Amino acid sequence: MADNYDELETRDPALREAALFDRLPDILRSALAAPAYAERLRGIDIERVRDRKALAEIPVLRKAELPALQKAGLPFGGLVKDAPGAFARLFTSPGPIFEPESAVPDPWRAARGLFAAGFRRGDIVLNTFSYHLTPGGFIMDSGARALGCAVIPAGPGNTEQQLELIEAYRPNAYCGTPDFLKILIDSATANGRDVSCLKRALVSGAAFPRSLQETFAGLGIEAYQAYATADLGFIAYETSARDGLVVNENIIVEIVRPGTGDPVPEGDVGEIVVTTLDPHHPFIRLALGDLTAILPGSSPCGRTNLRIKGWMGRADQAAKVKGMFVRPEQVAEIGRRHPELGCLRLVVDREHETDVMTLMAECGRGSDDLAAALADTLLSVTKLRGRVTLVPPGTLPNDGKVIADERSYG
Repeated sequence: MADNYDELETRDPALREAALFDRLPDILRSALAAPAYAERLRGIDIERVRDRKALAEIPVLRKAELPALQKAGLPFGGLVKDAPGAFARLFTSPGPIFEPESAVPDPWRAARGLFAAGFRRGDIVLNTFSYHLTPGGFIMDSGARALGCAVIPAGPGNTEQQLELIEAYRPNAYCGTPDFLKILIDSATANGRDVSCLKRALVSGAAFPRSLQETFAGLGIEAYQAYATADLGFIAYETSARDGLVVNENIIVEIVRPGTGDPVPEGDVGEIVVTTLDPHHPFIRLALGDLTAILPGSSPCGRTNLRIKGWMGRADQAAKVKGMFVRPEQVAEIGRRHPELGCLRLVVDREHETDVMTLMAECGRGSDDLAAALADTLLSVTKLRGRVTLVPPGTLPNDGKVIADERSYG
């Protein structure tokens, strides 16, 4: 099994499907102990939910619904039966969305994806995902340590200090956004620092275009991408086949027509819906708002689970910028704080292999002071820096769009 994490990855697909749906009724019974799921599953015959057709009869839970559910007063929106004190760690992500970490080894199922990217026992991993309030850092940290890796909990930013850490500890592996790895490499080149020890990477949280993949490969860094979220952990990951992303074990992935819970034919683009088999914190048909499609057949690497094409855009207007989601509700909050403005539109693009965003704001009388105040508000609300462009009233299209993602992923 040198090329695989365990035998689950190469089992017959029919056996995997049977094993998943044999477990599902027990997970649904566990979910019924949480008040919100008890309401959502009302009228569902739990014992019948033993295949995809029966699962598709359960209403989807949209990730965009989670902030409102959680503001209603119940911990975790009434979707978890246990009190917060029963969990190992408690996080928050933009929305806000509150996430608990189960007190089990590798709670986010990250080790399998890291193994596929070449991480092995004894490796030293520079982990640049944030450890502050959000689960990103701990998702990678727990998976790497489950493999027996040593982890440098670097977090994002502080480039100079990161370069010192690299030269001191000589990590051979990197976790973080692809953008920040490029920043580290460029800074090292500009300042005569040595980061040649980095040989492999698992990147997530931002677009990973082919041009950047080729840049890393040219520097001797084998970089693989993973599709993960703060609520679910690892959903799918790239393998040595470089042919789509293999769906993780012990979860059920469906692709549905956006705005519905209806599965699409294999190969059609639709919204990703995930059901997790975690009895402590199950998610039943969580619709993530991301678009993808199922690839036919099995991966040439020998893993037999479903493969997805990867991230293909958003089913809603939310956009992921430098690993953080920016949502229409946040743009609306900026407008509430600045009632002198008309229409707003947040434009997301890429420059020099980095995500950039520009807030377009209609106003009757613009000024440098207003633009500066808007930039401060944008940072306060989204936790991301962006540009501000003030335009005359009536300039922006009257199409209801408040976030325009103009990035190319070719």
